Amino acid sequence: RLLGVPIAHKDLFCTAGLRTTCGSRMLGDFVPPYDATVVERLAAAGCVNLGKTNMDEFAMGSSNETSWFGPVRNPWDTARVPGGSSGGSAAAVAARLAPAATATDTGGSIRQPASLCGLTGLKATYGRVSRWGMIAFASSLDQAGPIARSAEDCALLLREMAGLDPRDSTSIDAPVPDYVALLDRPLQGLRVGIPREYFDPGLSPGTAAAVQAGLAELERQGARLVDISLPHSGLSVPAYYVIAPAECSANLSRYDGVRYGYRCKDPADLQDLNERSRSEGFGDEVKRRILVGTYALSAGYYDAYYRKAQQVRRLIAEDFLGRKTILSFKMTANYIPEDVDEVPIFERYFLGGREVRGFRLRGVSPRGVFDANGSAPGGLSPSDDPAGGTWAFFLGTQIEQPVFQDIISVVGFVDSGTVTNEVGLDDYRVSIGAGVRLYLPQLGPAPLAFDFAVPIQDEETDKRRVFSFSLDIPF
Repeated sequence: RLLGVPIAHKDLFCTAGLRTTCGSRMLGDFVPPYDATVVERLAAAGCVNLGKTNMDEFAMGSSNETSWFGPVRNPWDTARVPGGSSGGSAAAVAARLAPAATATDTGGSIRQPASLCGLTGLKATYGRVSRWGMIAFASSLDQAGPIARSAEDCALLLREMAGLDPRDSTSIDAPVPDYVALLDRPLQGLRVGIPREYFDPGLSPGTAAAVQAGLAELERQGARLVDISLPHSGLSVPAYYVIAPAECSANLSRYDGVRYGYRCKDPADLQDLNERSRSEGFGDEVKRRILVGTYALSAGYYDAYYRKAQQVRRLIAEDFLGRKTILSFKMTANYIPEDVDEVPIFERYFLGGREVRGFRLRGVSPRGVFDANGSAPGGLSPSDDPAGGTWAFFLGTQIEQPVFQDIISVVGFVDSGTVTNEVGLDDYRVSIGAGVRLYLPQLGPAPLAFDFAVPIQDEETDKRRVFSFSLDIPF
């Protein structure tokens, strides 16, 4: 679909038989025996590789001045920088040397040079484009994308670059949309969030005016601008400068002068070989980040720096997901059949090693009440459809810890409420439990969630499993 389209590749995508240097002396003579998935897919679509573009060394920089091969100039004004680390790709497209180029973004390295060179750059969602064959800087942040002169050109490229790659364990198994067709979709009714934290006093007046002009155009075409808050945005840079150097330290440890890459001359011994090869092969910026990352990962500092930065990263992600705090209200509706014997109200709990007195809500589901082996007290089987009954509504809180891509979480909860029994009396019940929660984000910002929960009870009693559908309402 892109037959004959010339393209340039950022010099960290492996290209079979063609030198791939990452802008570093360390890989100055490295010739890969294979193509990166991005290169492979674009070639299969018909693209013609014009060559490789300069970049900040190992993608570490934002001005494209750290390359071993020299700086890149902004073609609009050679006294200015083109941005980085994909400055070579941006400069090549802006100078009309190529209609488009591949790039990578770890902390802005597609978007920033595209902006500084007057182009369109797109950082795809992490996992949308394969990282296989893309030389790593910070593995949990690196992502490939296109730089071109228009959104349409970027859409044409991303359509070919994206998709599942079994060779990349972080690749997303999801259908690839027709990005080009989506460009014609009207903006009427589209809600565009405007984070107020992005318009702080440090924003230059010229940039603010350009952004406001773009927002006004979106509004003119029917989009609705919504004022939002991303309260942890100010922590992004500090978190980045712990996480990225830490992962850089781990990824670049492979360049030791033994397996491949630059090797110093006449080493006295193995220690001298490692030290001099790395000292001579890496530039100053790379060395600084390795030192910072190694320190952050060292014994005694891992919890204080790296783990804390990952926790901050989760808070930033939750700002975007709309879950502003781990503590949230939970409203649950359960059906209580009339022909089921009452479960004893007063129970003992053991929570965190302390004995706590309280009330327990019997295990309920829309189909009835079940004990540990799946049978129901009072003779109701799981397959029976009870006739009549009452609804019980419970309000409580939960503490949640995401464990997989903000889709699966472990939760602990406390529910309380009243149940109207068959003689018209209200019983006050409290349920304490823990379980697994599955989010279905495609259903909206307040996702429908399915809980599988096990109430905490006295060790001498049988556990009852609670199945319930819940609506989690973030605040």
